[in-house]
Amino acid sequence: MSYKENWDMESVFPGGSDSQAFQDRLSEVKKSITSFSQELGNWELGEDSNDFSPLKNLLQHYEKISNALGEMGTFANGLVSADVKDQKALQILNAVANLRKDFSSQNIILNKKISALTEDQFNKLLEDDFFKPMHFPLEEIRKKEHDLLSTEEETIINNLSLDGLNGWGNMYNQLVASIQVPVTEDGETTYYSAGQFENKMNSEEDPNKREALLKIWEHTWEKKADLFSTTLNHLSGFRLSNYELHDYDDYMKVPLDYNRMDEETLNTMWDTITKNKAPIKKYFERKAKLIGVDQLGWLDVTTGVDVGDYTSKQYTYNEAAKFIIDNFESFSPKMSEMATRAFEEQWIEAEDRPGKRPGGYCSNLPESKQSRIFMTFAGSTSNVSTLAHELGHAFHGYVMRDLPLFNQRYAMNVAETASTFAELVVSNATIESASSEAEKINLLDEKISRSATFMMNIHARYIFERNFYDERQKGTVDSSRLKELMEEAQKEAFQENLRSYHPMFWATKLHFHITGVPFYNFPYTFGYFFSLGIYNRFLEDETVNEDNYIALLRDTASMTTEDLAQKHLNVDLRKPDFWQDALDTVHKDIEEFLNLTESYV
Repeated sequence: MSYKENWDMESVFPGGSDSQAFQDRLSEVKKSITSFSQELGNWELGEDSNDFSPLKNLLQHYEKISNALGEMGTFANGLVSADVKDQKALQILNAVANLRKDFSSQNIILNKKISALTEDQFNKLLEDDFFKPMHFPLEEIRKKEHDLLSTEEETIINNLSLDGLNGWGNMYNQLVASIQVPVTEDGETTYYSAGQFENKMNSEEDPNKREALLKIWEHTWEKKADLFSTTLNHLSGFRLSNYELHDYDDYMKVPLDYNRMDEETLNTMWDTITKNKAPIKKYFERKAKLIGVDQLGWLDVTTGVDVGDYTSKQYTYNEAAKFIIDNFESFSPKMSEMATRAFEEQWIEAEDRPGKRPGGYCSNLPESKQSRIFMTFAGSTSNVSTLAHELGHAFHGYVMRDLPLFNQRYAMNVAETASTFAELVVSNATIESASSEAEKINLLDEKISRSATFMMNIHARYIFERNFYDERQKGTVDSSRLKELMEEAQKEAFQENLRSYHPMFWATKLHFHITGVPFYNFPYTFGYFFSLGIYNRFLEDETVNEDNYIALLRDTASMTTEDLAQKHLNVDLRKPDFWQDALDTVHKDIEEFLNLTESYV
C-alpha cells in the first residue's frame, strides 16, 4: 500500500484558504452563536422548578457550535501550519478566534447559570439519563464558580485576550515563520526554514558538525531575541494580571487545576525523578564514548548510537506506516485499525518541504469524527516515534468520539499519556524484534534518550518556567536574563553532565509560547511515566487488555488524575511508589544498554 504524505483538507472544506464552504460555515456558526445567546438569556430556572429540558436543549446547541468551531479551527490552523506564508489562512484562523471569543463569553454565562442551581436542583438534574454521564464536568463547573469574577468582568477579560494573550501568541508564530537559517556548504549558502533546519540539525551524524549547527541555530534566533522576549513577557504578563484579578496567590493554581492534579502529585513526581538521575549519568558517560566525544553536548543526548557496521535505519514514509500499523496490531487491533484509517484517508501532513512550521501536533475534527496530524517526516527513527506519538493522540480522541462533549475535554497530562503510550508500544516492539545486537543497542539508546528527555530536558523547562514566573511577577525579564535562566535550568536539570547547552531554547521551543495552556511542559513528563506505569501493568497482568486501556482513556475527562489512577491502576500518585516503579524500568533499560555496549568501548 502506498500512502500520500499530504493530508486531505479538501474533504473538510474544499478550496483551501479561499474556501467558500468555510466562509458559509463561518456565517452559519456566527448566527448560531447569536441564537444560542438569545436562548441562554431566556433560560431562567426558578427555585422550585425542576424542568431541565431547556438546559438539555442548550447543551445540545452548545455541543453543535463547539464541534463546528473545532472543525473550523483544525482546518484553519492546519493551513497555517502547512504554509506559514499563507496570509489568507491566517485571516480565517483569526476569524475562528473571533467566534471563539464570542462563544467563550456565552460559556461564562452558561457556567454561571449552571452554578446557580440549588443543591436539590442539581441532584435532581443528575437523575436524568442525559445529564448523569456529565456529573463530574458539571460538578467541576460548580466548584470553579467561587473563582470567577462577575459575568461582565469575565467577559471583558475574555474579549481582551483576543488581542492580548492570543495576539502575542500569533506574533510569536509570525516571528518563527520569518526565521531563515543560513548554511554554507561547498561555497554555497542555503536558507532553511525553522522546521527544516531542526530536522537537519537533529539528523546530523557528525558530533562536531552537530555542535556547529547548534551554534548557527542559536545565533539565528539570537538576532531576534528581544522580539521573542517581548512576546514571552507579554504572554506571561497577561496571565499574571488575570491571576491577580482573580486573587490567585500562586501562579501554579491554573495549570494544576487545568490538569486536574494535586500539587503534591507534581512535587512527588519531580522529587522521585531527581533522586533517580544517577543512572542517567552513567548512560551519558557510556554514550559519549560510543559516539567518540569526551562529554555529551546538547544535541548528542538524542542522537543515535551506531556500533560496529550498523547504521541507524532510515524509513520511507510507507515503511514507517506499515511498521506502526503492525506494531499497534500486536497490542491493540483497534489502535491498528484507526492508524490504518489515518494513513489511507490522509489524516497526516508529513511531507518534508520548505514553508512548514516546526514541530508536530494532532488536532481533532469533531464533526468529521477524524483527526489531522501535522509533522515533517525525514525518515529517522525519531520521526517514526513522533508519528506514533501523534497517532496515540488521535486514538484517544477516536475512542471518546461518542461521549458527551463535556466528557471529552481531557487535560493535557492525560492527553500525553495516550501519545507516549503509543510510542512505547512501537519502541518496545522494535527492541524485542531487533535482528542484531548492534540494532538492539541503537533502539535501546533511542528509548533511554527519550526517558532522559522527560527526566532532564523537560525538568529544565519546568525549572525555567518557575524561575521566570518568579522574576516576571516583579517586572519584565530581558532576553539576556532569559538566556541565563534557561542555561541555569538546563545545568540544574542535567546535573552539569553536558559540555554544551541551549540558552536560546526559551525562544526556539513553541511550548513556552502556547496561549491555550500555561506551563505546557510538565504534562509531558507526567504522561510519559504514567503511560510507562500503565504499559508495565499490561505486561505484568495477562488479564489486562486493550479494552481496559480504552476504558481508562474514556474516563480521562470524567475524574481527577488521582482518581483515574486509583480506579484503573489502584495506585496513589501522591506517593513515590508508582513513580519509582516506572523509573525502575528506565534503570533496567540502562543496565541492559551498559552490558550490551561493554565490548564496544
